[in-house]
Amino acid sequence: MDVRQPDQVFSALANPVRRRLLELLVDGPRTAGDLARQFELSRPAVAEHLRVLRLAGLVAEQPSGRERHYHLTAEPLADVGAWLHPFERYWRDRLRSLADMLEEEPR
Repeated sequence: MDVRQPDQVFSALANPVRRRLLELLVDGPRTAGDLARQFELSRPAVAEHLRVLRLAGLVAEQPSGRERHYHLTAEPLADVGAWLHPFERYWRDRLRSLADMLEEEPR
């Protein structure tokens, strides 16, 4: 990942519409029109969200005649997961400490 891309990925993931678009693409490629029908937004608004995801490297588009098919590109998400991993360990340790404390309390 270059220096700029992690910020683009996190910025793209910050929006709930874009996160939902990624969730819709988990099961496989979908057309832009099909994706747009899943929202109460204009097609141009959904197209802008798809553009942000594409620029962040989270989706790729493939033209097919008059349609565009979008599919998930998970590599940037793996990089995000790797970045989040130390924080996961932090929360796991904190939750374990909380569980230990709760078990020690008299009932």
